Formats: sequence, structure tokens, C-alpha cells
Amino acid sequence: MIHRRVNSAVTPSIPSASGWRTCAADRHRFLRTLAVMVVALLVPFASGALAKTQEVGLAELFPDERQARTIVVINKVLERFHYRDFELTDAFAEQVIDNYFEDLDPGRLFFLKRDVDRFARSAPRLDDDVAKGKLDTAFDVFRVYRMRVDARIDHALSLLQEPFDFSRDESYLFNREEADWATTEVELNEVWRKRVKNDYLLLKLAGKDDDAIREQLRKRYKGITRRIHQFTPDDVYQAFVNAYARTLEPHTSYMSPSTSENFDISMRLSLEGIGAVLRAENEFTVIQRTIPGGPARQSGQIHAGDRIVGVAQGLDGEMEDVVGWRLQDVVDKIRGPKGSVVRLQTLPKSEAGGGRMREVSLVRNQIKLEDQAAQQFIIDGPENAPSLRVGVIEVPAFYRDFRAESAGKDDFRSTTRDVRKLIKELKADGVDGLIIDLRGNGGGSLTEALELTGLFIEEGPVVQVKDSFGKVEVEVDPDPAVVYTGPLAVLVDRNSASASEIFAGAIQDYGRGIIIGEPTFGKGTVQTLIDLDRYVPGDDTELGRLRLTMAEFYRISGGSTQLKGVEPDIRFELGLQGVDHGERSLENALPWARIRPARYTPASGFDLERLKRRSAERIKGDDGFRMLIAQGRVLSEIEAQDEVSLSERERRAESKRRDEVLKEQKAAFLRARGIEPVDEDADDVDEEALERQQEIIDRILTEEAARILADVIVERRADERPRAAMRD
Repeated sequence: MIHRRVNSAVTPSIPSASGWRTCAADRHRFLRTLAVMVVALLVPFASGALAKTQEVGLAELFPDERQARTIVVINKVLERFHYRDFELTDAFAEQVIDNYFEDLDPGRLFFLKRDVDRFARSAPRLDDDVAKGKLDTAFDVFRVYRMRVDARIDHALSLLQEPFDFSRDESYLFNREEADWATTEVELNEVWRKRVKNDYLLLKLAGKDDDAIREQLRKRYKGITRRIHQFTPDDVYQAFVNAYARTLEPHTSYMSPSTSENFDISMRLSLEGIGAVLRAENEFTVIQRTIPGGPARQSGQIHAGDRIVGVAQGLDGEMEDVVGWRLQDVVDKIRGPKGSVVRLQTLPKSEAGGGRMREVSLVRNQIKLEDQAAQQFIIDGPENAPSLRVGVIEVPAFYRDFRAESAGKDDFRSTTRDVRKLIKELKADGVDGLIIDLRGNGGGSLTEALELTGLFIEEGPVVQVKDSFGKVEVEVDPDPAVVYTGPLAVLVDRNSASASEIFAGAIQDYGRGIIIGEPTFGKGTVQTLIDLDRYVPGDDTELGRLRLTMAEFYRISGGSTQLKGVEPDIRFELGLQGVDHGERSLENALPWARIRPARYTPASGFDLERLKRRSAERIKGDDGFRMLIAQGRVLSEIEAQDEVSLSERERRAESKRRDEVLKEQKAAFLRARGIEPVDEDADDVDEEALERQQEIIDRILTEEAARILADVIVERRADERPRAAMRD
């Protein structure tokens, strides 16, 4: 993500509700002033506000005047300032209704088809209603939803009184996003019979006994009802507005006043916790990624794709089942003061069809800037060029200590400053080439992306920014000095996003270095956070905030980084077939586009075909790549799976097969490196050994990138010798 910084002393001029007819130049200046930040939360907020402890009556779930006024303001803001051309039409309103149903009931487990059809008939008037501030349909849908939840949970609890036969040959469609809505109660009852049976089987495979399973599921299902009954009118309103916003584009969202307050709290506390980015997926809370320097990453036991199924406080607190919880409620359980212990019960990604859970104890901590700072090491003598030394600089984020900078401190930390020092150290150590490792780097400061690029090029453009009015501004390298002129490679993966893509794209466009790895995330849009209260001056009513997409990044060659990301010059195929990831996996994402290229002078390129052939030959016999490809295939299989067997025998066999592939390949690789694998399922895991083991695995790709760069260095030196002889 990109953070665009605005001087805190500047207060942007916001047009009032009666002043919509501003000229394009005024609107452009307004948006440029508001081009502040896209906040990269270590712990995200959910679509709802914090759950209340008291039950909200059905008679209270109606819209109020403040919400009516807010939706009018939001609609005007989106029409005037959103990057995507937008008009509230009948067709758009129909999609909003569809998305609202999907957001409330993504598994299609509560609504019946007649409910969906009934409200779909009201969609043609929804655009007019929203324009006038009428929200009756949104609240009518939610009240029906709450009644359907009550009925379904009562049925689920009754199913827990019955025995289950796990020898039957039947399956459960757990991913029901594309399933048809059930047409009858009988049909929905059958869906729930299989759902409850699958929930039971997962816990049985995890080793729980019958009484414990039934008690845990009773608590889980009653918890669903309890949380739905705690939805306030603000929660309902926010859920609807976010369905409305994501119909336009996935990064636009609304925060009610209560959620805005919680957002501010989470920002103040965001660096105190476990250091993990979470997302909601079906009824699970899923680890999206872990943060360098955070307790989750350092434990070596928490990985992207793992599902959190339980949370406990302290060393002996009761483990609470959190399946089916709202994301914000899970976050509240995980978040806590520095130095306190939180225990997570996780279902590893590789155990999607099985049930072997893992309990991990983490000490909440402040994630310090130096823990996320760039670091360097040297790869001595790649196999294909034993005399060479390749320096590697790992850059986990594009950070900049804005607070220290604003305070006038000359020694404030930043990515560029740290990388500059590391380059000097590596040059003093006599490295022949340099790799910048951006794997897992989700972005950060745009200023740092510009300045870091400037370490490797002379003055010139780095990225283009096009706003919602079509105006394009070219962001340039602010410093003409070049710190490193030698052979360069940039290592990226599917989680390299935003500022990482700006840097990698510029290096590729200039021909300054070779890009190696996987296609990047594809996050090429810019968001701003707008306080809606400023649109109604003189009124003390709080309206909340809108996160608005207002610009898009384009490479200096003209193509956007949006959706497609940066395609590496040499691509590592790691067995992840048919898996949508990044921006490409998001509904209503902005399309890739092209504008006029900026003026720049690219260097001569590389003999990519020869480099690719040599790399492919090495990878064929590399035990590390063999392990990664085997893991990728298993994980792709899991990602593609929408249905699971309800036969205990088949589920155990499937889990065993996948486990053997993953563990055997990993163990074979580590033993080939002279390392005894750590037993990750042991009660007392050696976390330091596990972290060292993961570091070795992480360097598989780095080492091949070093060999590729060594090929480049050897070829260039061979080309330079004849030219030098001719000059002599």
C-alpha cells in the first residue's frame, strides 16, 4: 500500500453540501490536497463496528435521519471524486442488492430464494431511494436475515442431538459462493445437516471426544445468534453502504462514527500485537500475511493461509471458539497490551480437509521500526561462478519515520537511508552484484519508492499518477546522485505490492536491473480517507469517514501496475496453478489500462532467453525447488477444492496424503542441507530452530536469483574484455 503524506498544518478546503458545482480545477486541487495515505493496518477493521454486549431489538433496526443524510453525501462524493466514472442507475442498484445478500450470507446458508427474489424486485427503485436518503430496503433485508439466522441456528442445535454416521459416502460443498439459493426449507435443512456434520468431523479429526465436540458446536452456533442480535442500526447501515461501495470498486469503503473511533484506536495500537494481517473468508479468520519483526512471524508457526479457529488469553485462559465470528470481534480478542500472552488455535492451510489443529502461544509486542528495517547478507561463490560475491538486501517495507522527520531530527530512519548504508557496506566487502529482495513487501511510503529508485538511476521519472479528472503528474527521482551502478536484480513475489511494484516497474523500464520471481500483487490504485462531517459544515452530527479510490499509478512506460502487477523478466513457476491472487482475485477491481509513456532513456536489455534456459536447467535438479513446487501443487489443490468428503476414512486418508507430500519433501530438502527437521506438531516446539529452518527455505529463491545475476555478470565481463582489447 502507498502512504502519501500531508503536512498536518494543512486543512483542505472541502466544498459544502450546497457547493457541488465546483470547477474541475478546484476539484483537482482538492483531491491533490487530500492525497494523503492508504493505511497499512497490522490488524484490520471489519465491516461492522465493535459488537455490543446487549441485544438489540428488531423494533430498533430502522434507519435514522443521520444515516439518510450520510448516504446522500456519500453518493455525491462517489459521483464527483471517485476514480471510476460512476452513476447511480437501476443496473448498479441491482448489483448492490446482490452484493448485500452475499455480504450478509456468503455461504448461502440462511436466505431462501424467495427472499432474494422478493428484494430483487425492489432494486429498480433503490437508486432513487438512495439518492433521496431512503434506506428502508437495506433494513428490511437485515431484519429478514436475522429471523432466518434464528431459524437456522435452532435447526442446527437440534441436529446436535442426533448421531452422525461418518462411514457414509457423501460430500459437503463448503464453498457455496456460487451455489444456488435454496428454494425450500427442506433443501436448506439438508445443507445444514451436512454443514453440522462437517463441523463435527473437523473437531473429531482434531482428536476431541463426542461430549466436547457437541458442547463446542452448541457454543459456536449460539454465538452466531448472539452476535447477529447485537447488530445496531449503525452496523446494519455500514454493512449496506460497504456492499454499495464495493459494487463500485473493492478498495472503497465506509466507516461509521463508532467504527471510525475504533479505527483510530487500532491505529494507535497497531504496532502492539501479534503482527499479522487478517481477513475474513467464509466463516474463518485467515492469516493473510505476517509482519517482519512481529511475534507471529518470529514464532515460525504462523503462516499465510492458516485459519484461526480459537483464541485464549494468558497461559491458562479458556480457548474460545471463534469460527463464525465477525473479523473485528476476533481482532479484539487477539489485540492486547504489550507483554501479555495470547494463545491461538490454528488450522494450518495444508489441513483444509483434515483437522489437525496447532496451538501457538505468542507474547504481544510492539513491532519496532528496526525489526522491519532493511538487512543485508552476502552469498559467496554461487555454484555457476565460485569466484563471485553477490550482496542481498532484504527490504520488508517502504518505511519512513515521518514523526521524527516532522520533529526536525536529521537522523530519522527510512528505507532509502538504511539501504544506502547497506550498499556502502556491501561495496566495501567487494560484492560483484546486488539483489534487492522485495518478497512479501506490501508497500509503504511513495516518497521512499521514489528515493530508493533514485539510488540506482540518474535523474528521471519513476512513476506517473493519474487522478479522477484525467490529470497526470509524473513523480521523479528527487536526487540525481547514483549510489550503485553495478549489476542489479530485484526479487519479487505475489505479495510484493504497491510501492514495491513502483520500484520494480521503474527498474525494469529503465533496463537498470533484471526482475526475478512471481508476478506481483497488482495494487495500482491510490486511496484517501475523507471525513464526511466536513461536507455538512455547521452541523455537529457525526457522519463517519469514506475511504475513496481517487488515483491510479502508471509505469513510466505507460502501463498501469493495476491488476497485472509487474511481470518478472525471469519467472519462477512454483506449482501454484489456477490460483487467483492479489488484485486479480477481487471483484470489481479497476482494469489494467495504459497512458502515454513518460520521457526517459532505457539502458540496453539482457539476453533473457539464454538466462531463462540456464535457470530452468538448474531448477530441474534443485531439491529446494522440487520441494517448493510439490508444496505449491498441494496448496493449489487445496485452494481449488470447494467440496470435501464426509467420510472419516476418506478425510483421514486425504489429510495423510497431503501431509506426507509436504513433510517428506521438506524433510528431504533440509536433510540434504545437513539439517534435522523440527517437529512442528510437538508440544514444545523449538521456535529458534524453526525460525532458522524457515530462513534456509526462504533463501532457496534468493540463491537461484544470485546464480541468475552471476550469469549476467559473467556475460558482461566476457563482452567487456574484447572491447577493452580493441581499445588497447
